[in-house]
Amino acid sequence: MSDITLLLGGARSGKSSLAEAVAKTHANVLYVATAQAFDDEMQQRITRHIADRPAHWQTLEANTNVAQALAQTDTAATVVLLDCLTMLVSNVMLGAIADFEAPDAARAEAAVQAEIAALLEFAKVSKFKWILVSNEVGLGLVPENAVGRLYRDVLGRVNQQLARVADQSYFLIAGKALPLHSLDSIF
Repeated sequence: MSDITLLLGGARSGKSSLAEAVAKTHANVLYVATAQAFDDEMQQRITRHIADRPAHWQTLEANTNVAQALAQTDTAATVVLLDCLTMLVSNVMLGAIADFEAPDAARAEAAVQAEIAALLEFAKVSKFKWILVSNEVGLGLVPENAVGRLYRDVLGRVNQQLARVADQSYFLIAGKALPLHSLDSIF
């Protein structure tokens, strides 16, 4: 498998800034953007992110089916920066939920797991160094609705899954990165 770095943290913790700083140490970067602009505020965020990235970086906008999109992309990149898994999981989950009042948890989880499995399978055979960005959403209040709670739980399991296969994982808080260690290395 390729070299994978996972950066986790809350909103405005410094995840994307660190990911971009690490990626800037490499000549050829493919930035995978998963966000969708459903309103003006999100469009402004996306526009800011684009302006902050070096102009020579290649960008791939893929809000779902990321592995498939990557496989079809002609690139000289040596690094893939995927920002972010939080939005990717949300996009896949929302596409799999038919009834938001009573979401089918098994269907949503299966859709997300299929997306992540395809991504990890692609990573195994790729030549890339990977930088994955994801939010840690389990540190706050319990969401008030079923879809929010399901999302929190599914993303938490995805983060654990990725941390298990990542070569290095960091938790960011207040712009500082704390290295994460597997339980196997502690006991």
